[in-house]
Amino acid sequence: MSAAEHLAQSRLSGIPIDFDPRTAPGSENAAYALQAEANAIVAASLGPVAGLKIGCTTPVMRAFLGIENPAAGEIFASTIHHHKAELRATAFRKVGIECEIAVRIGVDIEPGSPPPNAADAIDAVIAAAEIVDDRYADYKTLGVRWLIADNFFNAGAVLAEPVSNWCALDLAKLEGRTMINGVEAGRGLGSSVMGHPFNALDWLINRRLASGHGITKGTICLLGSVVETKWLQAGDKVKIEIAGLGQLEIEVV
Repeated sequence: MSAAEHLAQSRLSGIPIDFDPRTAPGSENAAYALQAEANAIVAASLGPVAGLKIGCTTPVMRAFLGIENPAAGEIFASTIHHHKAELRATAFRKVGIECEIAVRIGVDIEPGSPPPNAADAIDAVIAAAEIVDDRYADYKTLGVRWLIADNFFNAGAVLAEPVSNWCALDLAKLEGRTMINGVEAGRGLGSSVMGHPFNALDWLINRRLASGHGITKGTICLLGSVVETKWLQAGDKVKIEIAGLGQLEIEVV
């Protein structure tokens, strides 16, 4: 079984990944190539890629995982929820959520073309939650290249109503809050994401173009968490809200 088949099987079956860090792809570019190969297999079951995510957009998380730059992953269509999501605890190994600012891409960004400015590339800004799943025997020792190859923890997303008149908002100053069972679990500002969410989007656009991939109009891009990851248990009820962008709800059953 190839590494791509192994990754895809693990994603679809929930079997924990316990690869040897010494056998990881030889570079980040190789890790992204393996990600694309594995995702092509997974897409047959979970639907086409409809979104992109960025992880490790804060210095604290990059230092923790020993990575010098952010990392990107892809999100499958069937794992994207709107306004409210009910998640089965048994469908995940260790489910968590992250409070994020997302954008919807408003133009086709094609390989070989000059990268557009982030503000010119979007048609809506969205309050979002990334659904993450720790499916690793020990992600701290697995190595960042295997994590990239496996979509960097992504297990889906929940989106609030898209906001089209976002130009009036100062995204760096927007405050996001995560509430779990009615109690505030964390809050943070848009500026915690690489200084400004658009800096994260610029990074993502350039990362995709550098690897020979574009971004299709309508793609949802999660730009990084303004609140640290919160791990959930069955019975937990979550509300995520970002000032000026709205809110969404998640329940784990």
